[in-house]
This record gives sequence, structure tokens and C-alpha cells, in this order.
Amino acid sequence: MKKAILLLGELNNDDLNWMVLRGVRKNLHPGMILIEEGKLIDALYIILSGKLSVVIESLGNKELARLSSGEVVGEISFIDTRPPLATVKALEECVVLAIPRLHLTAKLQQDMGFSSRFYHAISLCLSDRLRGTVRRLGYGHDLEIPEPEEEVNPSVQEHLELAKAKFNWLMQSVSQSTKEKV
Repeated sequence: MKKAILLLGELNNDDLNWMVLRGVRKNLHPGMILIEEGKLIDALYIILSGKLSVVIESLGNKELARLSSGEVVGEISFIDTRPPLATVKALEECVVLAIPRLHLTAKLQQDMGFSSRFYHAISLCLSDRLRGTVRRLGYGHDLEIPEPEEEVNPSVQEHLELAKAKFNWLMQSVSQSTKEKV
């Protein structure tokens, strides 16, 4: 499931407006690094378009995942403030919304409603990622038996269409924004 859908499904319209106003649009060209393994990051990212690769350089550039439009990147390092364990680089032309850590941290400290919604959304994202990792590793499953279709959390399912509409609005709003950083 796309992590931005989980995030946006929990946030309200004022929260999204704040993200667009404080966020910075970044255009990435193929091969450009968004996040570098072991180096602190200063933003949380939402992929608006394009595909990125997640690799562990210390393991010979082993690819862990490919991310695309609708994914949230950097949320683990945002939560625990430690350097990322992997490098994220563009496979093609990409556009991301970078929400600076400094602004996001201040907003979380000043706005308890936003803070509650944001942390609940990040919890859903991390839970979804952990379930996907466990599923890929086969933990607790017989590897000879096919995996069942992924179930969508019922509490998320009811907000799915609204969250998709919010993501589309976010993409359009950022596209119209003149803030751009390469």
C-alpha cells in the first residue's frame, strides 16, 4: 500500500495546506541520491512522481525495494533521528515534496492535533512496512504455500478514496508551486 495514502488519510485539509506551504519541491534526475546511507537527513519526503531505488551500499549495493509515486521516504530516520540504513536514489526523473525536519518538528511541538494525526499516520506507515517485510521474509509461513492477498486495514479502507483524492490535490498543489530545488 502506498505510504502517502496512509499518511494523507489521517491528515486534514489544513495539515495538507501547511505541508504544501512549508514543503520544497525537489526534482531528481536519474542517478541522483535523495538519501545517503549513514548520513543524517533534514527532511521527510513524499514521492509525487517517478521511481526510486533503495539500496544498502555496505552490502554491495543490494537493492531492497523500488519506490514510486505515493510513497513516504525518510520516516524511520525522522522518528528515531538516526542516520538512514539505506541509500535512496532516482531511477528516472522524479519529483518529491521535501518537508524540512526543522519546520515539521516545530509544527509537531506547537500543534497537538496535527501531532496526534501525524504520529498516528506514521505508525500506520511503519506498521505497513513491517508487515511487508515480515511477509517477504516468510516469517511464520510455510514457504511452499502461496501468500494470501494483502488485506487492507478496515479503518484505512473507509478513508482510501478520500486519501487518494488528497494525494492528487497535493500533487497538483506542489506542481503549481514555484518553489523548486534541484
